[in-house]
Amino acid sequence: MENAAPDLGRRAAEANAKFLLALAILVFLAAGTLAYWQGWLFLVHFAAWSAGTSIYFYYRDSALLEKRMRAGPAAETEPAQKRIQLFTSIVMIALILVSILDHRFGWSTVPAWAVIAGNLLIAAGFMFVVVVLRENSFASATIEVAEGQKVVSTGPYALVRHPMYAGVLPLASGIPLALGSWWGLVIVPLILVGLILRLLDEEGHLRRDLPGYQDYCLEVRYRLVPGIW
Repeated sequence: MENAAPDLGRRAAEANAKFLLALAILVFLAAGTLAYWQGWLFLVHFAAWSAGTSIYFYYRDSALLEKRMRAGPAAETEPAQKRIQLFTSIVMIALILVSILDHRFGWSTVPAWAVIAGNLLIAAGFMFVVVVLRENSFASATIEVAEGQKVVSTGPYALVRHPMYAGVLPLASGIPLALGSWWGLVIVPLILVGLILRLLDEEGHLRRDLPGYQDYCLEVRYRLVPGIW
């Protein structure tokens, strides 16, 4: 932590607060009511993981936290990645909105056990992403090759080449259930499309710019799901 920028903690806290406020506004405006226990549980749960992850990496790897804070379409330098990130951001908003509108208008009925299961999927996704970030301190939120970056082939990277994206899948799949929706699940394949487009483009950059990555691809065959792809 001694190398952390003096204001990193403040900036991380502000970024989390702004994101969670925007998320809360989106959830309850779409729901049309504050009497939405699934929405409250989702927000508290998501906020705990978001803040907890930031605090953990502030003390463990502040440089990584700094890099992870530069995210989204505007942070990307490659036009293709800007478009991919914009697509993924729009799809993620659609995932949340469709799920909430489903609950609001009663298009489907989700029992409490499924809501809990959705939150457990979100937790599993967050936990897996934390494991990946612990293993790879070069894991920027944008597509780039940092000075001195090395190929990471241990831990989850020994199973698939893009384990962080694999962790996003259970997280995204849990959101509709946590919000009380079955219909929201139909949006999840679009999240997968965005992830595939991003990782394929990212691999092109890494093969070209990161020494040893081509050999790593020969050793670890699967990109996202072991034994499948």
